[in-house]
Amino acid sequence: MHILIAIVGAIAAAYFFFIRARNTAEMTGELIDAANDVRLAARRFGFKRKANIHPAETIEDPHVAMAGIGTSFLELDGMPTKEQRSALINSLARSTGLATTDADELCVLGRWMMGECGGAQQAVPRLSRKLYKLSGSEGFGPMMAVIKDIAEAGSGTLSSQQRTALDDLQSAFRIK
Repeated sequence: MHILIAIVGAIAAAYFFFIRARNTAEMTGELIDAANDVRLAARRFGFKRKANIHPAETIEDPHVAMAGIGTSFLELDGMPTKEQRSALINSLARSTGLATTDADELCVLGRWMMGECGGAQQAVPRLSRKLYKLSGSEGFGPMMAVIKDIAEAGSGTLSSQQRTALDDLQSAFRIK
């Protein structure tokens, strides 16, 4: 009898470890897919990383900077909801004239760019300066439209961190 219990226990342990290994493989596949999404979005929008230069300084498309600022602004208010993320994507699509799927890819690249800047608080001033260099004062209107849509999708009011980010944006565009 004790041999039978040992065999059943060994089979149960093997099954348990098999399930854990399968879940680990699935999670690894999802992480690889996420990294691939960033790589493909970067390629699609012409972003090329250069050695010894911060990624934000190598942006050549103002839409990438807008997506980074929008994503950062959204995350300054805490964890974004699905409605806020949809508002960001739809607003970027309207402001840039791109399709919604392209705007979604821009958000993926913008989120990566925010991470490379060291977080949302550091990304807003840096990407705002880059947006100003790329588009001049014409980039301020579309960027403010995106920010307005993000704020309306949330609570309707800005957090203190978002107000500071708005001040950074105005400073970068030399408005005040």
